Formats: sequence, structure tokens, C-alpha cells
Amino acid sequence: MNSKPVHLAVYDTLADWETGHATAHLARAGHDIRTVGPSTRPVRSIGGLSVQPDLALDDVRPEDSSLLILPGADLWDAGDDLAPFARKAREFLDAGVPVAAICGATAGLAREGLLDDRAHTSAISFYLAATGYGGGERYVDADAVTDGALITAGPTEPVAFAREILRLLGVYEGEVLDAWYRLFHDSDAAAYAVLEKAGAA
Repeated sequence: MNSKPVHLAVYDTLADWETGHATAHLARAGHDIRTVGPSTRPVRSIGGLSVQPDLALDDVRPEDSSLLILPGADLWDAGDDLAPFARKAREFLDAGVPVAAICGATAGLAREGLLDDRAHTSAISFYLAATGYGGGERYVDADAVTDGALITAGPTEPVAFAREILRLLGVYEGEVLDAWYRLFHDSDAAAYAVLEKAGAA
């Protein structure tokens, strides 16, 4: 397992429901989750939760991380406040360190030009098209998409988003990963036995 921490971006209006499956199961598997804000001042989620960032964005370096997770937030579509997080994602991808973006964060990456040459998804194709980006032909109508070191997903697919993250970081593989997804996405009780047998329940 990569001993470097996973960095979870946190900012005002972040969508609480989009990253919980991923971070909870990464933490259960032994990954250190570190929150990263615009500064170290507390931020408030859409759900009204106050989050105290562990680090400021300027202090995060790709070489010190195993993954950067960017949740959606109303602020992604309300101006340029979160553009520094998209620029940080460019640093990560240029360094070969994975980035996972969901919902509004995909629009931030589109504006940064990071989806022009990579397969990707989001809430819906015309949502990204409204950014004026050049990657429309690479849009995939799927629950979540992994292209190299980049994972993308739409706001209604937090479990598929987590599945791709868990796969990329080698937390679960094969039938265990499939069972994890079936349990948490489809409420398939038969999948629990597979996870229990693998010690992943």
C-alpha cells in the first residue's frame, strides 16, 4: 500500500455525500486521509458541517501524496474561487499522481483544460459543454470513468466514484471490488458473504 496520504479537498459548499464512501473505505484500509482547504480556516459544507482543514492548498505537493480527491461544490460554478484547486490537479497529473474529481469539480478540470485529451464523465455532457472546453468528444456516458491517473464521476454516483478510487489504489480488486460495489450500490445481500470471506466486510 502507498504510505503517502490521500488528500481530500475541502471548501465552502462542498457536497457532503460525494466522497464519504471513498474516504471511509480508504481509511479502513489504512490510508491516511488529510483534508486540504484554501487555507487552514474552517470551511462549511452544503450540509452545514464545519470542517477544519489539515493543510492549506499551497502546502500540498504531488510527491507527498497518493491521490487528490476533488468533491463537487456550488462554488465550482459561481466564479473562480476554486480555480487554484484545478491548477493543483494539473500539478498532480503532470507529476503522474492520481486525481479523482466528481460533480462540479469536473467542470473545474474542464475549464483548466484537463479533460480535453482524457476520457471523462460528469453529471451530463451539456453541463461540461457549457464551460467551453475542448474535450466534448472524449465524454463518456458512464457512472464513473478512469483514464490513466484521472477519475471522474457525476454527482449521483458516489459509490461508483469510490469503486474507481479503491481500484486505482489497489484497496480491492476483482470479485471483491465487484462485491463491494454490489453491496453499497445495489444493496445486494449476497455480496456481503464475498466481502466477509475476503476479510473486507
